[in-house]
Amino acid sequence: MIYGVFGDEGQLFFEIELVATNGSKLPMEIMLDTGFTGFLAMNKQDLNGFGWNYLRRDKLRTAQGESKFSIYQGKILLDGQEYEIPVYANNELTETLLGSEWLKILPLSVNYQAGILTLGD
Repeated sequence: MIYGVFGDEGQLFFEIELVATNGSKLPMEIMLDTGFTGFLAMNKQDLNGFGWNYLRRDKLRTAQGESKFSIYQGKILLDGQEYEIPVYANNELTETLLGSEWLKILPLSVNYQAGILTLGD
């Protein structure tokens, strides 16, 4: 289980680690966005140095309309477990986002009044 924090405007933030192909890890605070239906989305420029394999280009509906994304096979460490996941990247994103696909495999517990935010068992 990982603990999150609430942002100033009620956003949900968690810390994960991005894992490069050489095994190095970069901790990163990311926002949970239930409107994004994938696992992870980030700005393309932030991919530099991870060595993740490019898979394909695809269109995805976002809050701003339909956008084109490059999809990479990435690896993250979440709650002590490594996951290989598709990572959606383009130049328009300003935040790194965890998507709602995680909610299919990990439970989310949110109690805003008590300040409790967890993802995982």
